[in-house]
Amino acid sequence: MRIAVVDIGGTCIKSGIWEDGSLGEIRETDTRAEQGGAHVMQTVLGILEGYQGFQAAGISTTGQVDTEQGKILYANNNMPGYTGTKIKESVEKAFHIPAAVLNDVNSAALGEAFYGAGKGRKDFLCLTYGTGVGGAVIMDGEIYHGAQYSAGEFGGIITHPEDREPETDMFSGCYEKYASATALVRLVGRRFPELRNGRDIFASLDVPEVKGLVDRWIMEIVYGLVTLTHIFNPSLIVLGGGVMEQKYVVGKVRAGLEEQIMPSFRNVEIARAKLGNMAGLFGAAKEALKLVGT
Repeated sequence: MRIAVVDIGGTCIKSGIWEDGSLGEIRETDTRAEQGGAHVMQTVLGILEGYQGFQAAGISTTGQVDTEQGKILYANNNMPGYTGTKIKESVEKAFHIPAAVLNDVNSAALGEAFYGAGKGRKDFLCLTYGTGVGGAVIMDGEIYHGAQYSAGEFGGIITHPEDREPETDMFSGCYEKYASATALVRLVGRRFPELRNGRDIFASLDVPEVKGLVDRWIMEIVYGLVTLTHIFNPSLIVLGGGVMEQKYVVGKVRAGLEEQIMPSFRNVEIARAKLGNMAGLFGAAKEALKLVGT
């Protein structure tokens, strides 16, 4: 079984062929998101035309996704006009094959569930830390979608109610404003403007004040995980995003969480995602397999 898989991000579109549990023919294409949803959809169709002999397609995408209809329920202005895009319909009409469409974080979590850090686990939580904080809930080996296909919006946990201004910013005072990689760069940048990204920051970790700011940011990560641990009582939480490649971060998160949760919850395992930026492609393939009965 050959499945064409596509992962639509704001900067680039990754694609490839899944076959017998492996990915091949990996390509990257500029999204050019600023040109709008219609342009992005045409780009995706063009990418798929470059592959041969596939029997289904799996699409992982930014935005909130109606997985049954395979369309975008909501996308922000970083990709104008993307809301309402009927991805499933467009792909199936063009190639006459079944197509599955998933939100990118859900797709990554599904990939980790079957091929990565969550392999062999029926239930776990997955969070990614990047521009924002994305989340997904795996229950009995499947994505829990919620009533409107948008469960797992963990970035919306209110961790700083004193900063809430929902009339101007619905995410004000929320987890992703303090725990994302963007938040780390912003926090450190106020004191050290020359440190412009995560790579610069962790290269300067031997500077006591930098380390102190990083530790402060790590505690913001922990605060959200305390809430999630006490709500879900998970056996495993998988942490993804480039910043989680830093062993220092994951180690401090583990230690901080153990100090902050009830003793009866301390069996929770904290693991780094294993599949990196290929997780969404693996998850998209897994979802597409359901459509072909394999």
